[in-house]
Amino acid sequence: MRDRTASPLWPLLIVGLGTLVVPLDSAVNIDFPAIVARFGLPIPMIQWIVIAYVLTQTALMLSFGRIGDLLGYRRVFLFGTGVSTLAFVACALAPSYPALLGARVAQGVGAGLILSCGPALATSLFPEAMRTAILARYMMMFAIGSALGPSVFGSLVERFGWSAVFSFRAPIAGAAFLLAWTLPRPARGKPERFDAAGGVLLALALSFMLLTLNRLRPPGPETAVFGALAIAGFGLFYRQERRTPQPIIDFGLFRNADFTVINISNALINLSAFSIMLLAPFYLSRISGLSLPEAGLILAASPAGTIVAAPLAGRLAQGHKPRLIAMMGTALSGAGLFGISLSGSTPDLLILVLSMAIQGIGLGLFQVAYFDIVTATIPARNRGVAGALGMATRSIGTVSGATILMLIFQSLQVAGTDGFMTAFQTTFRIAATIPAALIVLELKRTRRPRVRTAPP
Repeated sequence: MRDRTASPLWPLLIVGLGTLVVPLDSAVNIDFPAIVARFGLPIPMIQWIVIAYVLTQTALMLSFGRIGDLLGYRRVFLFGTGVSTLAFVACALAPSYPALLGARVAQGVGAGLILSCGPALATSLFPEAMRTAILARYMMMFAIGSALGPSVFGSLVERFGWSAVFSFRAPIAGAAFLLAWTLPRPARGKPERFDAAGGVLLALALSFMLLTLNRLRPPGPETAVFGALAIAGFGLFYRQERRTPQPIIDFGLFRNADFTVINISNALINLSAFSIMLLAPFYLSRISGLSLPEAGLILAASPAGTIVAAPLAGRLAQGHKPRLIAMMGTALSGAGLFGISLSGSTPDLLILVLSMAIQGIGLGLFQVAYFDIVTATIPARNRGVAGALGMATRSIGTVSGATILMLIFQSLQVAGTDGFMTAFQTTFRIAATIPAALIVLELKRTRRPRVRTAPP
């Protein structure tokens, strides 16, 4: 058998190439005006471009992670890159808006397949001792995609039209699909059954939860209906998982308070972090003389910070506990968001970029530490579920941030010259209190005497 350390970077680069197409989807946001013009849409209809993709991806991710544990991460990754390639082509060639939405659903399936097994596939190709370093490099490549999305594709859309955000990703996904065939085949493990009933219940529960969040602005009768269906779905899913001998996720893991808190923290950290992509573009649009590519480069400061921080977190993990690294990241993330809240009507771009970079560094440190904790807690045979859980809580936090932070911003904004700036500054300060509250909670928890229990 070939030594897995003989070529330490090549397999990871293949996985990173396939993963890259998912965070590049941030470019679709800058494509909204062109899509509206192409299909003659009322502006509110554009939200379904996001909903069709994010809902599909998030609802299926945990089930795909479990399937990866059963069938092999390489196989799921191949399906994901293959489906994504076809979906990008279908999006670019969509003759109508319904066809584009259908292709976005297919794109969500592909993204769910890729993200559900990406971290597990990357770590499975290397010795266990390299797990944290590999996770750090994986998160660095994910951040590269987030940085390139708004900064590169704005120019591509201006030159090649609305379909560029899809057509230019098809060759990337296709190359990853072909290269993934060169990855080593995993040894077949003991066959287990997939909990199909649990998978359906989980997908429905997550879908109704995301629809509930989407309908909070403004709330209506359907909001309560979706919320009730989400609660019922999660209740039935929990009951199903407790009864089946081979569940999608073992809820016994959540009896570990540390495991529960770090997963909640991941959702909340990403909720607060989304304030940048949600509100900063509106602030930048008010700066006279700032072009779209220049604004994209400024927005790239946050993911650029993550690119720097991810490998740093891998090195720090060699001598520090991951929970300490997670706290450091949480603190820096909050500090960066508070720094953005100091922006005034007369912009200081240096301070703004520096604050975004500090927030990105904090997010990078936290994300690597989070994945390290989760993959160390969940048994290695279920590493697909571990990676999918991390990506799913991240998506839930992002979607929640899009709704909750915009509700806060709109409720604070009042008519007048300074209405926007007051709402902008206050919303970012509220976002900054989330990491601060998490640090206070963690400090209180660590001071309490702990009763040792057997690991699950």
